[in-house]
Amino acid sequence: MATLSFETELYRQLMPFFGQHQFVLLPQRKQFRRQVDTGFQNIILSPTFYGPETILDVNFGCRNEQVEQIAQQFLHNPLDYQAEANTLLLSIGKFTGAPFFRYTIHSGEELVRACRQIEQFFLTSGFDFLATTNTLAGVDSLLNRDIHQASPYVYNQTHRCYKGLITAQLNHNPHWSGLMEGYRHLFWQQTQNPHEQQQFERLITYLNYYSAN
Repeated sequence: MATLSFETELYRQLMPFFGQHQFVLLPQRKQFRRQVDTGFQNIILSPTFYGPETILDVNFGCRNEQVEQIAQQFLHNPLDYQAEANTLLLSIGKFTGAPFFRYTIHSGEELVRACRQIEQFFLTSGFDFLATTNTLAGVDSLLNRDIHQASPYVYNQTHRCYKGLITAQLNHNPHWSGLMEGYRHLFWQQTQNPHEQQQFERLITYLNYYSAN
């Protein structure tokens, strides 16, 4: 199936379902998105084409606007990406304990089957998970539950240090001081880049000041 026809059919199959749940298709970003009070939730569809075979990866997560407004000042991502950055993002495979799982599709019938499986996943698990991300407390719990283990809810563990610490401060997490020292230690383990280390220390200073006001 050609790239354009595959994506067109993929969106056509999934639009009625996600539309019923207030998600809007953004084809230029290959995702369905739902605005919420704290930012947005999204489902990102990433097909990769290998001749007659298509591998479809499905990621989902959220953007918390408060967290990202602070984080993007220190992460220095490209300007056009900053407003689109997710706070949490994981694949269906990672969520279900099979991190290398992808949908493998060779025909229109297999595409339809994959779409029904995607819908079933969100009905049974995905939407419930997204509901937990609607508050700072929910994001705080997910990011900061065990900072000594890699978080399954972000792909970049360095960014997890920034966003976990920011979320803890915004949510008035009572373990703030311990999290600050824990993330500082973790960050220095992850990178020996002096500029990045300086940026993280700047964030800590900023958040301590933020806490005092």
